[in-house]
Amino acid sequence: MTPVDRVRAAFDQLALGERPEAWISLRDRAAVLAEAVALEDRLAAGADLPLAGKLLAVKDNVDVAGLPTTAGCPSFAYRPAVSAPAVQRLVDAGAIVIGKTNLDQFATGLVGTRSPYGAVRDVRDPDRVSGGSSSGSAVVVALGIVDLAIGTDTAGSGRVPAAFQQIVGVKPTLGLVPTAGVVPACRSLDCVTIFARTLPEGREAIAIMSDPVYPADAPLAAPPRPVVAVPTELPGMSPEWVTAFERAAKSLEAAGARLRPIRLEPFLEAAKLLYEGGFVAERYAAVGAFVDTAPGDVDPTVGAIIGKARDIPAHVLVTDTERLAELRRAAMAEWGDADALLLPTAPVHPTIAEVRADPIGVNALVGTYTNFCNLFGLAAVAVPAPGIGVQVVTRGFADAVAADIAALIVGEPPAPAPVRGLPLLVVGAHLAGQPLNHQLTSVGARLVGAVRTAPEYRLYALPAGKPGLVRVLAGGAAIDGEVWDVPPAALGPFLAGLPEPMALGKVRLADGSSVTGFLCEPVAMDGAPDITGHGGWLAYLSSAAD
Repeated sequence: MTPVDRVRAAFDQLALGERPEAWISLRDRAAVLAEAVALEDRLAAGADLPLAGKLLAVKDNVDVAGLPTTAGCPSFAYRPAVSAPAVQRLVDAGAIVIGKTNLDQFATGLVGTRSPYGAVRDVRDPDRVSGGSSSGSAVVVALGIVDLAIGTDTAGSGRVPAAFQQIVGVKPTLGLVPTAGVVPACRSLDCVTIFARTLPEGREAIAIMSDPVYPADAPLAAPPRPVVAVPTELPGMSPEWVTAFERAAKSLEAAGARLRPIRLEPFLEAAKLLYEGGFVAERYAAVGAFVDTAPGDVDPTVGAIIGKARDIPAHVLVTDTERLAELRRAAMAEWGDADALLLPTAPVHPTIAEVRADPIGVNALVGTYTNFCNLFGLAAVAVPAPGIGVQVVTRGFADAVAADIAALIVGEPPAPAPVRGLPLLVVGAHLAGQPLNHQLTSVGARLVGAVRTAPEYRLYALPAGKPGLVRVLAGGAAIDGEVWDVPPAALGPFLAGLPEPMALGKVRLADGSSVTGFLCEPVAMDGAPDITGHGGWLAYLSSAAD
Protein backbone atom coordinates (compact mmCIF):
# COMPACT_ATOMS: atom_id res chain seq x y z
CA MET A 1 0.00 0.00 0.00
CA THR A 2 1.01 3.59 -0.51
CA PRO A 3 1.47 5.68 2.63
CA VAL A 4 -1.94 7.27 2.04
CA ASP A 5 -3.61 3.87 1.61
CA ARG A 6 -1.90 2.59 4.76
CA VAL A 7 -3.14 5.55 6.82
CA ARG A 8 -6.70 5.16 5.54
CA ALA A 9 -6.69 1.45 6.35
CA ALA A 10 -5.44 2.12 9.89
CA PHE A 11 -8.08 4.72 10.68
CA ASP A 12 -10.79 2.51 9.16
CA GLN A 13 -9.64 -0.26 11.51
CA LEU A 14 -9.60 2.15 14.46
CA ALA A 15 -13.21 3.01 13.70
CA LEU A 16 -14.13 -0.62 14.42
CA GLY A 17 -13.27 -0.03 18.07
CA GLU A 18 -10.89 -2.94 18.62
CA ARG A 19 -9.23 -2.65 22.04
CA PRO A 20 -9.87 1.11 22.38
CA GLU A 21 -8.22 1.01 25.80
CA ALA A 22 -4.88 0.51 24.04
CA TRP A 23 -4.82 4.21 23.09
CA ILE A 24 -4.47 7.34 25.18
CA SER A 25 -4.43 9.87 22.34
CA LEU A 26 -4.77 9.74 18.55
CA ARG A 27 -3.72 12.29 15.96
CA ASP A 28 -6.33 13.86 13.72
CA ARG A 29 -7.00 11.72 10.67
CA ALA A 30 -6.80 14.66 8.25
CA ALA A 31 -3.42 15.74 9.65
CA VAL A 32 -2.01 12.23 9.35
CA LEU A 33 -3.31 11.91 5.79
CA ALA A 34 -1.70 15.23 4.89
CA GLU A 35 1.60 13.93 6.27
CA ALA A 36 1.22 10.77 4.17
CA VAL A 37 0.60 12.85 1.02
CA ALA A 38 3.73 14.91 1.73
CA LEU A 39 5.66 11.68 2.26
CA GLU A 40 4.57 10.37 -1.14
CA ASP A 41 5.76 13.63 -2.72
CA ARG A 42 9.17 13.19 -1.09
CA LEU A 43 9.37 9.62 -2.37
CA ALA A 44 8.47 10.74 -5.87
CA ALA A 45 11.30 13.27 -5.66
CA GLY A 46 13.76 10.47 -4.88
CA ALA A 47 14.06 10.74 -1.10
CA ASP A 48 15.66 7.76 0.64
CA LEU A 49 13.15 6.82 3.34
CA PRO A 50 13.63 3.23 4.54
CA LEU A 51 10.49 3.33 6.70
CA ALA A 52 8.31 5.14 4.20
CA GLY A 53 4.66 4.61 5.05
CA LYS A 54 5.26 2.51 8.15
CA LEU A 55 2.78 3.49 10.84
CA LEU A 56 4.13 4.09 14.32
CA ALA A 57 2.55 4.15 17.77
CA VAL A 58 4.42 5.57 20.75
CA LYS A 59 4.12 4.57 24.40
CA ASP A 60 2.80 7.55 26.32
CA ASN A 61 5.87 8.03 28.46
CA VAL A 62 7.85 8.98 25.34
CA ASP A 63 7.54 12.50 23.89
CA VAL A 64 5.89 13.20 20.54
CA ALA A 65 5.84 16.86 19.54
CA GLY A 66 2.35 18.31 19.80
CA LEU A 67 0.80 15.39 21.67
CA PRO A 68 0.47 15.29 25.47
CA THR A 69 2.75 12.98 27.42
CA THR A 70 0.79 11.56 30.36
CA ALA A 71 2.85 8.55 31.52
CA GLY A 72 -0.56 7.06 32.26
CA CYS A 73 -1.53 9.84 34.69
CA PRO A 74 -3.77 12.65 33.30
CA SER A 75 -2.77 15.25 35.90
CA PHE A 76 0.94 14.65 35.16
CA ALA A 77 0.46 15.54 31.47
CA TYR A 78 2.60 18.04 29.60
CA ARG A 79 2.82 18.89 25.91
CA PRO A 80 6.40 18.64 24.54
CA ALA A 81 7.62 20.96 21.82
CA VAL A 82 9.96 18.36 20.33
CA SER A 83 9.84 14.61 19.96
CA ALA A 84 12.18 12.24 21.72
CA PRO A 85 15.20 11.44 19.50
CA ALA A 86 14.07 7.80 19.26
CA VAL A 87 10.76 8.96 17.78
CA GLN A 88 12.22 11.66 15.56
CA ARG A 89 14.73 9.29 13.96
CA LEU A 90 11.95 6.93 12.90
CA VAL A 91 9.88 9.83 11.57
CA ASP A 92 12.90 11.15 9.65
CA ALA A 93 13.18 7.69 8.06
CA GLY A 94 9.58 7.88 6.83
CA ALA A 95 7.49 6.48 9.68
CA ILE A 96 4.19 8.20 10.49
CA VAL A 97 3.04 8.56 14.10
CA ILE A 98 -0.69 8.02 14.57
CA GLY A 99 -0.99 8.15 18.35
CA LYS A 100 0.15 7.49 21.91
CA THR A 101 -0.53 4.21 23.68
CA ASN A 102 -1.68 3.15 27.14
CA LEU A 103 0.73 1.81 29.76
CA ASP A 104 1.08 0.79 33.36
CA GLN A 105 1.22 4.16 35.05
CA PHE A 106 4.73 5.64 35.19
CA ALA A 107 5.92 2.44 33.46
CA THR A 108 5.62 0.61 36.79
CA GLY A 109 4.35 -2.89 36.08
CA LEU A 110 4.49 -5.86 33.72
CA VAL A 111 0.75 -6.49 33.43
CA GLY A 112 -0.94 -3.56 31.65
CA THR A 113 -3.72 -3.10 34.21
CA ARG A 114 -2.38 -0.18 36.29
CA SER A 115 -3.83 2.69 34.29
CA PRO A 116 -6.74 5.11 34.73
CA TYR A 117 -7.30 4.74 30.99
CA GLY A 118 -8.29 1.11 31.55
CA ALA A 119 -6.72 -2.31 31.73
CA VAL A 120 -5.39 -3.29 28.31
CA ARG A 121 -6.69 -6.73 27.38
CA ASP A 122 -4.93 -9.50 25.51
CA VAL A 123 -5.69 -9.60 21.78
CA ARG A 124 -6.79 -13.25 21.74
CA ASP A 125 -8.25 -13.68 25.23
CA PRO A 126 -9.85 -10.55 26.73
CA ASP A 127 -9.84 -12.14 30.20
CA ARG A 128 -6.04 -12.12 30.23
CA VAL A 129 -3.61 -9.24 30.61
CA SER A 130 -1.82 -7.82 27.62
CA GLY A 131 1.47 -7.54 29.47
CA GLY A 132 3.05 -4.27 30.49
CA SER A 133 4.09 -1.75 31.05
CA SER A 134 4.16 -1.20 27.26
CA SER A 135 0.71 -2.73 26.98
CA GLY A 136 -0.94 -0.55 24.35
CA SER A 137 2.08 -0.52 22.06
CA ALA A 138 2.20 -4.32 21.86
CA VAL A 139 -1.54 -4.67 21.34
CA VAL A 140 -1.82 -2.19 18.46
CA VAL A 141 1.03 -3.96 16.65
CA ALA A 142 -0.58 -7.34 17.23
CA LEU A 143 -3.88 -6.02 15.86
CA GLY A 144 -2.09 -4.79 12.73
CA ILE A 145 -3.18 -1.18 13.21
CA VAL A 146 0.44 -0.05 13.13
CA ASP A 147 3.62 -1.62 11.82
CA LEU A 148 5.91 -0.49 14.64
CA ALA A 149 5.45 0.72 18.20
CA ILE A 150 7.87 2.23 20.66
CA GLY A 151 7.97 0.81 24.17
CA THR A 152 10.31 1.04 27.11
CA ASP A 153 11.91 -1.72 29.14
CA THR A 154 13.29 -1.45 32.67
CA ALA A 155 12.20 -4.82 34.04
CA GLY A 156 10.86 -6.52 30.93
CA SER A 157 8.24 -4.12 29.56
CA GLY A 158 9.53 -4.39 26.01
CA ARG A 159 9.51 -8.20 26.08
CA VAL A 160 6.65 -9.48 28.26
CA PRO A 161 3.93 -7.77 26.15
CA ALA A 162 5.60 -9.11 23.00
CA ALA A 163 5.42 -12.63 24.41
CA PHE A 164 1.77 -12.36 25.41
CA GLN A 165 0.78 -10.82 22.06
CA GLN A 166 2.96 -13.20 20.02
CA ILE A 167 4.95 -10.48 18.29
CA VAL A 168 8.60 -9.41 18.26
CA GLY A 169 10.09 -7.19 20.98
CA VAL A 170 13.65 -5.88 20.60
CA LYS A 171 15.39 -4.61 23.75
CA PRO A 172 18.76 -3.13 22.83
CA THR A 173 21.75 -2.79 25.11
CA LEU A 174 21.39 0.04 27.60
CA GLY A 175 22.60 3.29 26.07
CA LEU A 176 22.23 2.37 22.40
CA VAL A 177 18.92 4.18 21.95
CA PRO A 178 18.83 7.60 23.65
CA THR A 179 16.34 8.02 26.49
CA ALA A 180 16.05 11.80 26.16
CA GLY A 181 12.39 12.73 26.01
CA VAL A 182 11.36 9.68 28.05
CA VAL A 183 9.68 9.99 31.44
CA PRO A 184 12.10 7.98 33.59
CA ALA A 185 11.12 4.94 35.60
CA CYS A 186 14.60 3.95 36.82
CA ARG A 187 16.80 6.35 34.89
CA SER A 188 19.99 4.25 34.96
CA LEU A 189 18.11 1.11 33.84
CA ASP A 190 15.57 2.46 31.34
CA CYS A 191 15.75 1.32 27.73
CA VAL A 192 13.71 2.37 24.68
CA THR A 193 12.47 -0.64 22.72
CA ILE A 194 10.52 -1.51 19.58
CA PHE A 195 7.61 -3.85 18.85
CA ALA A 196 7.09 -5.28 15.37
CA ARG A 197 5.35 -8.19 13.72
CA THR A 198 8.55 -9.43 12.10
CA LEU A 199 12.15 -9.56 13.23
CA PRO A 200 13.59 -7.71 10.19
CA GLU A 201 11.19 -4.81 10.80
CA GLY A 202 12.14 -4.61 14.46
CA ARG A 203 15.83 -4.87 13.74
CA GLU A 204 15.72 -2.14 11.10
CA ALA A 205 13.85 0.23 13.42
CA ILE A 206 16.31 -0.29 16.28
CA ALA A 207 19.24 0.34 13.92
CA ILE A 208 17.69 3.66 12.89
CA MET A 209 16.97 4.68 16.49
CA SER A 210 20.42 3.80 17.84
CA ASP A 211 23.46 5.98 18.49
CA PRO A 212 26.80 4.85 16.94
CA VAL A 213 28.27 3.90 20.32
CA TYR A 214 29.16 0.25 19.80
CA PRO A 215 32.58 -0.80 21.15
CA ALA A 216 35.14 -1.57 18.46
CA ASP A 217 35.03 -5.28 19.29
CA ALA A 218 31.23 -5.66 19.34
CA PRO A 219 30.23 -8.69 17.24
CA LEU A 220 28.27 -7.95 14.09
CA ALA A 221 26.80 -11.43 13.64
CA ALA A 222 26.28 -14.73 15.41
CA PRO A 223 28.73 -17.51 14.57
CA PRO A 224 27.52 -20.23 12.17
CA ARG A 225 26.93 -22.65 15.08
CA PRO A 226 26.26 -20.49 18.12
CA VAL A 227 26.56 -21.88 21.64
CA VAL A 228 23.29 -21.23 23.48
CA ALA A 229 22.92 -21.75 27.22
CA VAL A 230 19.60 -23.29 28.30
CA PRO A 231 18.49 -23.41 31.96
CA THR A 232 18.39 -26.73 33.77
CA GLU A 233 15.36 -25.65 35.83
CA LEU A 234 12.47 -23.30 35.09
CA PRO A 235 10.81 -22.15 38.33
CA GLY A 236 7.26 -20.86 38.21
CA MET A 237 6.27 -22.58 34.97
CA SER A 238 3.57 -25.16 34.33
CA PRO A 239 4.52 -28.54 32.82
CA GLU A 240 2.83 -27.50 29.57
CA TRP A 241 4.91 -24.34 29.30
CA VAL A 242 8.09 -26.22 30.20
CA THR A 243 7.36 -28.63 27.35
CA ALA A 244 6.75 -25.73 24.95
CA PHE A 245 10.03 -24.13 25.97
CA GLU A 246 11.91 -27.40 25.48
CA ARG A 247 10.42 -27.64 21.98
CA ALA A 248 11.71 -24.15 21.22
CA ALA A 249 15.18 -25.13 22.43
CA LYS A 250 15.15 -28.27 20.31
CA SER A 251 14.10 -26.29 17.24
CA LEU A 252 17.06 -23.99 17.85
CA GLU A 253 19.36 -27.01 18.08
CA ALA A 254 17.90 -28.39 14.86
CA ALA A 255 18.72 -25.07 13.19
CA GLY A 256 22.40 -25.50 14.04
CA ALA A 257 22.87 -24.12 17.54
CA ARG A 258 24.84 -26.03 20.17
CA LEU A 259 22.96 -26.16 23.47
CA ARG A 260 24.53 -26.43 26.89
CA PRO A 261 23.00 -26.29 30.37
CA ILE A 262 23.22 -23.33 32.73
CA ARG A 263 22.20 -22.69 36.34
CA LEU A 264 20.07 -19.58 36.73
CA GLU A 265 20.43 -18.99 40.49
CA PRO A 266 22.63 -15.84 40.28
CA PHE A 267 20.43 -14.40 37.52
CA LEU A 268 17.21 -14.96 39.46
CA GLU A 269 18.66 -13.64 42.69
CA ALA A 270 19.74 -10.45 40.93
CA ALA A 271 16.25 -10.10 39.44
CA LYS A 272 14.79 -9.76 42.94
CA LEU A 273 17.01 -6.74 43.65
CA LEU A 274 15.15 -4.63 41.10
CA TYR A 275 11.99 -4.26 43.17
CA GLU A 276 12.88 -5.78 46.54
CA GLY A 277 16.04 -3.76 47.21
CA GLY A 278 17.53 -0.32 46.98
CA PHE A 279 17.29 0.11 43.21
CA VAL A 280 13.59 0.92 43.44
CA ALA A 281 14.66 4.23 45.00
CA GLU A 282 15.26 5.39 41.44
CA ARG A 283 11.52 5.23 40.85
CA TYR A 284 10.96 7.68 43.67
CA ALA A 285 13.73 9.92 42.33
CA ALA A 286 11.97 9.94 38.95
CA VAL A 287 8.38 10.84 39.88
CA GLY A 288 8.18 10.61 43.67
CA ALA A 289 7.69 14.33 44.21
CA PHE A 290 4.63 14.30 41.92
CA VAL A 291 3.24 11.16 43.57
CA ASP A 292 3.55 12.82 46.99
CA THR A 293 1.62 15.89 45.87
CA ALA A 294 -1.15 14.09 43.95
CA PRO A 295 -1.74 10.74 45.66
CA GLY A 296 -5.36 10.62 44.54
CA ASP A 297 -4.32 10.64 40.89
CA VAL A 298 -1.98 7.69 41.23
CA ASP A 299 -2.85 4.01 40.81
CA PRO A 300 -2.83 2.48 44.31
CA THR A 301 -0.33 -0.25 43.45
CA VAL A 302 1.96 2.15 41.63
CA GLY A 303 1.69 4.63 44.49
CA ALA A 304 2.57 1.97 47.04
CA ILE A 305 5.68 0.90 45.11
CA ILE A 306 6.96 4.43 44.53
CA GLY A 307 5.97 5.71 47.97
CA LYS A 308 7.74 2.88 49.75
CA ALA A 309 10.93 3.76 47.88
CA ARG A 310 10.98 7.21 49.51
CA ASP A 311 12.39 5.88 52.76
CA ILE A 312 15.07 3.52 51.47
CA PRO A 313 18.37 4.40 53.20
CA ALA A 314 21.39 5.17 51.04
CA HIS A 315 23.36 2.34 52.62
CA VAL A 316 20.81 -0.17 51.31
CA LEU A 317 21.41 1.00 47.74
CA VAL A 318 25.19 0.79 48.26
CA THR A 319 24.90 -2.71 49.72
CA ASP A 320 22.67 -3.86 46.86
CA THR A 321 25.04 -2.37 44.30
CA GLU A 322 27.89 -4.38 45.79
CA ARG A 323 25.73 -7.50 45.90
CA LEU A 324 24.73 -6.97 42.27
CA ALA A 325 28.40 -6.87 41.24
CA GLU A 326 28.97 -10.19 43.03
CA LEU A 327 25.95 -11.75 41.34
CA ARG A 328 27.04 -10.43 37.95
CA ARG A 329 30.43 -12.11 38.34
CA ALA A 330 28.76 -15.37 39.35
CA ALA A 331 26.27 -15.16 36.48
CA MET A 332 28.96 -14.48 33.88
CA ALA A 333 31.00 -17.39 35.22
CA GLU A 334 27.95 -19.60 34.66
CA TRP A 335 27.52 -18.05 31.21
CA GLY A 336 31.06 -18.97 30.21
CA ASP A 337 31.67 -19.28 26.48
CA ALA A 338 28.00 -19.23 25.45
CA ASP A 339 27.03 -16.79 22.71
CA ALA A 340 23.53 -16.37 24.13
CA LEU A 341 21.07 -17.46 26.79
CA LEU A 342 17.66 -18.84 25.82
CA LEU A 343 14.89 -18.17 28.33
CA PRO A 344 11.12 -18.06 28.58
CA THR A 345 10.00 -14.46 28.40
CA ALA A 346 7.50 -15.01 31.23
CA PRO A 347 6.57 -18.10 33.27
CA VAL A 348 2.81 -17.46 33.24
CA HIS A 349 0.15 -15.48 31.36
CA PRO A 350 -2.19 -14.33 34.13
CA THR A 351 -5.81 -13.29 33.92
CA ILE A 352 -6.91 -9.78 34.82
CA ALA A 353 -8.76 -11.24 37.81
CA GLU A 354 -5.60 -12.93 39.08
CA VAL A 355 -3.68 -9.66 38.87
CA ARG A 356 -6.39 -7.77 40.72
CA ALA A 357 -6.38 -10.38 43.48
CA ASP A 358 -2.59 -10.17 43.97
CA PRO A 359 -1.18 -7.22 42.01
CA ILE A 360 2.32 -7.30 43.53
CA GLY A 361 2.82 -11.07 43.69
CA VAL A 362 1.60 -11.87 40.18
CA ASN A 363 3.60 -9.01 38.67
CA ALA A 364 6.76 -10.27 40.40
CA LEU A 365 6.17 -13.77 39.03
CA VAL A 366 5.72 -12.43 35.50
CA GLY A 367 9.13 -10.71 35.71
CA THR A 368 11.03 -13.80 36.85
CA TYR A 369 13.08 -14.11 33.65
CA THR A 370 13.28 -10.45 32.61
CA ASN A 371 14.08 -8.37 35.70
CA PHE A 372 17.83 -9.09 35.76
CA CYS A 373 18.53 -8.14 32.15
CA ASN A 374 19.18 -4.42 32.47
CA LEU A 375 20.81 -4.85 35.87
CA PHE A 376 23.44 -6.93 34.09
CA GLY A 377 23.61 -4.65 31.02
CA LEU A 378 22.40 -7.34 28.61
CA ALA A 379 20.57 -7.20 25.27
CA ALA A 380 17.53 -9.30 24.39
CA VAL A 381 15.12 -10.14 21.59
CA ALA A 382 11.71 -11.62 22.41
CA VAL A 383 10.06 -13.74 19.71
CA PRO A 384 7.03 -16.03 19.54
CA ALA A 385 7.44 -19.80 19.61
CA PRO A 386 4.65 -22.40 19.47
CA GLY A 387 2.78 -22.24 22.77
CA ILE A 388 5.17 -19.81 24.46
CA GLY A 389 7.15 -16.63 24.10
CA VAL A 390 10.93 -16.93 24.38
CA GLN A 391 13.80 -14.46 24.56
CA VAL A 392 17.35 -14.64 23.32
CA VAL A 393 19.61 -12.78 25.75
CA THR A 394 23.18 -11.77 24.94
CA ARG A 395 25.98 -9.80 26.53
CA GLY A 396 25.86 -6.05 26.14
CA PHE A 397 26.45 -4.80 22.59
CA ALA A 398 26.05 -8.30 21.15
CA ASP A 399 22.62 -7.20 19.91
CA ALA A 400 23.32 -8.56 16.42
CA VAL A 401 23.99 -12.00 17.90
CA ALA A 402 20.65 -11.96 19.73
CA ALA A 403 18.81 -11.03 16.53
CA ASP A 404 20.56 -13.69 14.45
CA ILE A 405 19.80 -16.45 16.94
CA ALA A 406 16.20 -15.26 17.32
CA ALA A 407 15.91 -15.57 13.53
CA LEU A 408 16.77 -19.26 13.85
CA ILE A 409 13.86 -19.72 16.27
CA VAL A 410 11.27 -18.08 14.04
CA GLY A 411 12.69 -19.71 10.90
CA GLU A 412 13.77 -16.49 9.19
CA PRO A 413 17.08 -15.91 7.44
CA PRO A 414 19.29 -13.38 9.24
CA ALA A 415 18.03 -9.93 8.40
CA PRO A 416 20.27 -7.60 6.41
CA ALA A 417 22.02 -5.25 8.79
CA PRO A 418 23.65 -1.88 8.11
CA VAL A 419 27.43 -2.01 7.72
CA ARG A 420 28.69 -0.70 11.01
CA GLY A 421 32.22 -2.12 11.12
CA LEU A 422 34.91 -2.11 8.45
CA PRO A 423 34.10 -3.72 5.09
CA LEU A 424 36.68 -6.30 4.04
CA LEU A 425 36.94 -8.01 0.64
CA VAL A 426 37.97 -11.66 0.62
CA VAL A 427 38.62 -13.69 -2.52
CA GLY A 428 40.02 -17.02 -1.31
CA ALA A 429 40.39 -19.11 1.82
CA HIS A 430 38.30 -16.67 3.88
CA LEU A 431 35.23 -17.03 1.67
CA ALA A 432 32.12 -18.53 3.27
CA GLY A 433 32.61 -22.28 3.62
CA GLN A 434 36.35 -22.13 3.05
CA PRO A 435 39.02 -23.28 5.56
CA LEU A 436 39.88 -19.86 7.02
CA ASN A 437 36.37 -18.41 7.13
CA HIS A 438 36.27 -19.15 10.85
CA GLN A 439 38.82 -16.38 11.36
CA LEU A 440 36.03 -13.97 10.36
CA THR A 441 33.05 -15.60 12.02
CA SER A 442 34.88 -16.14 15.32
CA VAL A 443 35.31 -12.39 15.77
CA GLY A 444 31.68 -11.63 14.90
CA ALA A 445 32.09 -10.59 11.26
CA ARG A 446 28.96 -10.52 9.10
CA LEU A 447 28.70 -11.46 5.42
CA VAL A 448 27.47 -8.44 3.48
CA GLY A 449 27.30 -10.17 0.10
CA ALA A 450 28.98 -11.39 -3.06
CA VAL A 451 30.77 -8.83 -5.22
CA ARG A 452 33.11 -8.59 -8.22
CA THR A 453 36.22 -6.50 -8.48
CA ALA A 454 36.76 -3.95 -11.20
CA PRO A 455 38.40 -5.56 -14.31
CA GLU A 456 41.87 -4.56 -13.12
CA TYR A 457 43.15 -7.69 -11.38
CA ARG A 458 44.82 -11.06 -11.97
CA LEU A 459 44.37 -14.07 -9.70
CA TYR A 460 47.14 -16.61 -9.01
CA ALA A 461 47.17 -19.98 -7.24
CA LEU A 462 49.86 -19.73 -4.57
CA PRO A 463 51.77 -22.74 -3.20
CA ALA A 464 50.07 -22.54 0.20
CA GLY A 465 46.70 -23.42 -1.32
CA LYS A 466 45.49 -19.83 -1.36
CA PRO A 467 44.89 -17.38 -4.18
CA GLY A 468 46.79 -14.15 -4.65
CA LEU A 469 45.01 -11.08 -6.03
CA VAL A 470 47.26 -8.61 -7.87
CA ARG A 471 46.27 -5.34 -9.52
CA VAL A 472 47.73 -4.88 -13.01
CA LEU A 473 48.05 -1.93 -15.37
CA ALA A 474 46.67 -3.86 -18.34
CA GLY A 475 45.08 -7.21 -19.07
CA GLY A 476 43.07 -7.38 -15.86
CA ALA A 477 39.72 -9.06 -15.26
CA ALA A 478 36.87 -8.93 -12.75
CA ILE A 479 37.31 -11.43 -9.91
CA ASP A 480 34.57 -12.88 -7.69
CA GLY A 481 34.73 -12.22 -3.96
CA GLU A 482 32.72 -11.44 -0.84
CA VAL A 483 32.53 -8.37 1.35
CA TRP A 484 32.40 -8.98 5.10
CA ASP A 485 31.56 -6.43 7.79
CA VAL A 486 34.34 -6.83 10.37
CA PRO A 487 34.45 -5.38 13.92
CA PRO A 488 37.09 -2.62 13.80
CA ALA A 489 39.04 -4.05 16.74
CA ALA A 490 39.51 -7.34 14.88
CA LEU A 491 41.15 -5.88 11.80
CA GLY A 492 44.45 -4.93 13.46
CA PRO A 493 45.24 -8.42 14.78
CA PHE A 494 44.03 -9.80 11.46
CA LEU A 495 46.54 -7.67 9.59
CA ALA A 496 49.36 -8.48 12.03
CA GLY A 497 48.81 -12.19 11.50
CA LEU A 498 48.89 -12.18 7.71
CA PRO A 499 51.66 -14.40 6.28
CA GLU A 500 53.83 -13.33 3.39
CA PRO A 501 53.12 -12.52 0.62
CA MET A 502 49.59 -11.47 1.66
CA ALA A 503 48.67 -7.87 2.45
CA LEU A 504 45.66 -5.65 2.96
CA GLY A 505 45.01 -2.71 0.68
CA LYS A 506 42.33 -0.88 -1.25
CA VAL A 507 40.56 -2.91 -3.92
CA ARG A 508 38.28 -1.35 -6.52
CA LEU A 509 34.93 -3.03 -7.08
CA ALA A 510 32.86 -3.32 -10.23
CA ASP A 511 30.43 -0.65 -8.99
CA GLY A 512 33.25 1.89 -8.73
CA SER A 513 33.57 1.82 -4.95
CA SER A 514 36.71 0.81 -3.06
CA VAL A 515 37.05 -1.41 0.01
CA THR A 516 39.90 -2.82 2.02
CA GLY A 517 40.72 -6.29 0.76
CA PHE A 518 43.24 -9.09 0.50
CA LEU A 519 45.98 -8.43 -2.02
CA CYS A 520 49.23 -10.16 -2.84
CA GLU A 521 52.75 -8.83 -3.34
CA PRO A 522 53.63 -8.97 -7.07
CA VAL A 523 56.74 -11.03 -6.31
CA ALA A 524 54.49 -13.98 -5.56
CA MET A 525 53.40 -14.18 -9.19
CA ASP A 526 56.73 -15.70 -10.23
CA GLY A 527 56.03 -19.30 -11.12
CA ALA A 528 52.47 -19.27 -9.74
CA PRO A 529 49.69 -20.52 -12.05
CA ASP A 530 47.53 -17.71 -13.42
CA ILE A 531 43.91 -18.72 -12.71
CA THR A 532 42.29 -15.42 -13.71
CA GLY A 533 40.33 -17.12 -16.48
CA HIS A 534 38.21 -18.97 -13.93
CA GLY A 535 36.84 -15.68 -12.61
CA GLY A 536 37.34 -16.57 -8.96
CA TRP A 537 38.80 -18.97 -6.41
CA LEU A 538 35.70 -21.13 -5.98
CA ALA A 539 35.34 -21.64 -9.72
CA TYR A 540 39.01 -22.63 -9.89
CA LEU A 541 38.59 -25.15 -7.06
CA SER A 542 35.54 -26.61 -8.78
CA SER A 543 37.42 -27.04 -12.05
CA ALA A 544 40.40 -28.58 -10.27
CA ALA A 545 38.10 -31.11 -8.58
CA ASP A 546 36.69 -32.09 -11.96
